[in-house]
Amino acid sequence: MILPINVSEADFKKALAKFEKALGKAWVFSKEDDLALYRDAYSPQWDDEDEPIPSLALAPKSTEEVQAIVKIANEFKIPLFPISTGKNLGYGSCAPQRRGDVVVDLKRMNKIIEVDDKRNFCIVEPGVSYFDLYEYVEKNNLNVFLDIPDPGWGSPVGNALDHGWGYSYGIYRDHFGSHCGMEVVLANGEVMRTAMGALPGAKTFAENKYGYGPYVDGLFSQSNFGIVTKMGFWMMPKPEYYLLLSLTMPNRDDLIPAVEILNYLEDSFIVGWPLYRSPLNPPHGKKMDPELEGYLTSKGGLPDLAKIQNYALKKKIPYWQIDIPIYGCKETCYANMNYIKERFKVVSGAKIEKVQEFALPLSLEQKKQIKHKVSLGIPNMEIFWLSTRGESRAPSDGHVWFSPIIPRDGRELLKCQDAYIKMFHDLGMKSPITPFAHPRSWMYRAFCFMLGFENSRTDKTHNLKMRQAYRTMVKVAADNGWGDYRAAPTFQDDVMGAYSFNNHVLRRFSEQLKDCIDPNGILAPGRGGIWGKAHANERFANNKRDEKALKALKGEKK
Repeated sequence: MILPINVSEADFKKALAKFEKALGKAWVFSKEDDLALYRDAYSPQWDDEDEPIPSLALAPKSTEEVQAIVKIANEFKIPLFPISTGKNLGYGSCAPQRRGDVVVDLKRMNKIIEVDDKRNFCIVEPGVSYFDLYEYVEKNNLNVFLDIPDPGWGSPVGNALDHGWGYSYGIYRDHFGSHCGMEVVLANGEVMRTAMGALPGAKTFAENKYGYGPYVDGLFSQSNFGIVTKMGFWMMPKPEYYLLLSLTMPNRDDLIPAVEILNYLEDSFIVGWPLYRSPLNPPHGKKMDPELEGYLTSKGGLPDLAKIQNYALKKKIPYWQIDIPIYGCKETCYANMNYIKERFKVVSGAKIEKVQEFALPLSLEQKKQIKHKVSLGIPNMEIFWLSTRGESRAPSDGHVWFSPIIPRDGRELLKCQDAYIKMFHDLGMKSPITPFAHPRSWMYRAFCFMLGFENSRTDKTHNLKMRQAYRTMVKVAADNGWGDYRAAPTFQDDVMGAYSFNNHVLRRFSEQLKDCIDPNGILAPGRGGIWGKAHANERFANNKRDEKALKALKGEKK
């Protein structure tokens, strides 16, 4: 039996009986087979003695049942770990922060409370998925869509609270930024509504972000200050027309002027989400040309940039390709396309071609043809399939995402490539980064330079070295002014530790709040690197164990 930390078996059994009375026995999961479903399938601590596996999982149906759970947890000092749909693979999935914490699974709270396609908003519970909301909108023929991430089985509430992003216009891609209003169960069991929701009978819960007084919504994202049970979101009106362009450029340095031009176009709402990539990366399932692969380490173990550039020119392979979506009426889309072509004349060798165009609403057949379904709010599992279960690639044991935010600047992107390539070289590891690694452009007004560290379910030494490399990446990023925006539980202390201005005042301020509103420390201790007095001794516990293991490993080799 796994027990919550510092909770006796006798108290745990008493609490279990009370949870069963509050929720019904069917919705309290204590059997080993059930709890196995709440393991992080991609855990970087797989089968370690401290792998985060819950002692219990609870599935409430209502805000009132969440309140009851919180009150029982306070009575027995049992830490809770709330999840929405638990589908954030690579960032912790549905596993708790620590071994033994009780998962509060909110998937049964799946009401779509309201969708308005005249004022363009929705209000949903945390168990609603992007698929659920999309089906509701389509079934009711509503003229809106919600910006979505990949894949579509996630929750708008959960994704927003973890600062997730999507694929349409910048103001909608920022999922927490486009939320409006929330209902929260606090650590003492009280229910609070924020912004306009604090006004009884408010008619603009999901339309005006601020209401009156302090804006506190941000306290409940990437934190452990409350359990969110409802959220409002601004939705994008369905455009009349969609046009997708493809921009190709021959040189590595062409990225510098291209980013500047696209920044202007995007910030002026002329284009939506620009998808950056490089045709030098082989298609999914294909191997890189050995000649090109050789150039990645031919300069003393580091890439030979001149040879890579010459290879691209010789083979007539564009160094960069950027897909550019345009929304509006047909006339506006074509006018904007011509304007974009004019702006890119300053980049020698740049070519712009039309890839797809559709009048909306789309037929079922047209939906299948859309190249980037997410750009039109159509949830799917295609990218998840390609990256983890594609038929041309044997599935790995999973991955952990490293996701630093860097300036939306071509020079900085190239600098970032060089810094990470050198770091892996210095660690004696094969670099997953190349001189044609592309930025992720989901963030509005910034880039994310994301990469996945592969895990193993059988090789603990591999996982140990991977965790060391991840933590080194966090330090290298911080030294260059780049910060990870999101992390799996194993690395959240490291990431929060990098945000260290003025002797970690952000963390200290957060923990002052934690101690005030959750003195028993029952809500997700350690989430976001926020521990508080009740659990302060556990900060960097994973790191300390890893340091001992690394020393032992080095001793064995000697």
